[in-house]
Amino acid sequence: MPRDYAAWASRWRVPLGFGLAVFYLLLARPTPKLLLSGAALSLAGLALRAWAAGYLDKNRRLATGGPYAYTRNPLYLGSALMGLGGALAGRSWLVGGAFAVLFALVYWPVMRRESRFLEKEFPETFESYARRAPLFFPRPSPWRSERGSERFEWRLYVRNREYRAAAGYAGVMVFLALKMWLS
Repeated sequence: MPRDYAAWASRWRVPLGFGLAVFYLLLARPTPKLLLSGAALSLAGLALRAWAAGYLDKNRRLATGGPYAYTRNPLYLGSALMGLGGALAGRSWLVGGAFAVLFALVYWPVMRRESRFLEKEFPETFESYARRAPLFFPRPSPWRSERGSERFEWRLYVRNREYRAAAGYAGVMVFLALKMWLS
């Protein structure tokens, strides 16, 4: 894909996601069983995002510890799990399909673009890391950095404002529960 498209996708990924969320909330038809199942899958994605955010010190160091030892994009993997869980919870296969298309057309080029940026920003470590940690789908065993171990830091979680994803998750689940209860 052309780099111009990747730049466009990077800039528009959040607004497009919010647009899909509005569409989702209108079409959602939750049932108790699917709401619980989808909430659990989304919660796993949220936990992965939280774990990753505590290792991410943007533009200061290459994150290779924690979930980054398994995949170079645990935040996006967490988002994918949250989106799939949300589609399941809302019993909306149309939204699930739209989410999958959005993810493929928007987030895949963004991941490639970010990889190019990290390769330029951290040339001494990125190449070795990229050979061992896959772009998206996690490997079963972690990559081990020669730099020593990184640790989860709550200050990074807060600095990366990951609590907003937790608030969004809670808001959507409450909305779905209310929608189910009132219908």
